[in-house]
Amino acid sequence: MMDGATLQSTVKPGFARRWTVPNFMREMAKNKVCYLLIAPFMILFFVFTVLPVAISLGLSFTSFNVLETPQWVGLDNYFRLFLGDQVFIRSIGNTMVLALAVGPIGYLLCLLIAWLVNELRPRIRAIVTLVFYAPAVSGNIFLVWATLFSSDEFGWLNGFLIRHGFERGPIRWLEDPRFMMPIVIGVALWASLGISFLTFIAGLQGIDKTYYEAAAVDGLRNRWQELWFVTLPMMKPQLVFGAVMSISASFGIGSITAALAGMPSMDYAVHTIMNHLELYGGVKFEMGYASAIATLLFILMIGSNKFIQRLISKVGK
Repeated sequence: MMDGATLQSTVKPGFARRWTVPNFMREMAKNKVCYLLIAPFMILFFVFTVLPVAISLGLSFTSFNVLETPQWVGLDNYFRLFLGDQVFIRSIGNTMVLALAVGPIGYLLCLLIAWLVNELRPRIRAIVTLVFYAPAVSGNIFLVWATLFSSDEFGWLNGFLIRHGFERGPIRWLEDPRFMMPIVIGVALWASLGISFLTFIAGLQGIDKTYYEAAAVDGLRNRWQELWFVTLPMMKPQLVFGAVMSISASFGIGSITAALAGMPSMDYAVHTIMNHLELYGGVKFEMGYASAIATLLFILMIGSNKFIQRLISKVGK
């Protein structure tokens, strides 16, 4: 049993002082140049990120159509979402399927490809990196896929199948619920090879080679042990960043489904929470209801990010 003095000694020095307003103001005065340099970013972050999130949270408890004054309705929007909106319930299922398929698989795929590409010669590695990063910087990246899976006989895939006698008529790839979800998952995986991949490449390039030499002296015998006990622990910042980007992208999938299958998609087969948000916020202008959808999506993404960060913290232990 620790006494008061012992317990107090275990607390980090300055922990209690750090969060008091007077000491915080003194810290700002002491490091005013640093705070001045980060002020532009913090102002923009507050105005365009923190403030809109706070406003959206407040609007989620109102009925607001943009033209009239918001009317307070309490939790009615949330009750309507879960008890009266069957399309939203379906969009949750579609979003979870896409998130589970695209998030973890895309994340691991980025890490594996980055690890393999890192073993190439510098010039070849630079070319291959550009190829894999291309989806993140390409404009109208879904135009090629929409043409490939076009539902008429002029679509590339339908044209190939009809020309070689595999099919008599065109297959409605992006109108048949049987094909829509696999196609969207495949395109989303392709599109996910972007920022996370580049981040992992940078993390691998930043690892000091002497760590591998020391690990070999300590008894590591193969590349898989190097990956688990040296490479991944040294890349934890990049792994966390990549996880956040992958989760955010997987839960925020909406542009892919809208570009390929339209909005709403046939039979709501690939209708996601993001599509539902755009439908009520950008088409129907029910901003209170749309804000409730955005709030739930925000909570879902934050919870998933926290869970993934806990898993990554155990890497190498």
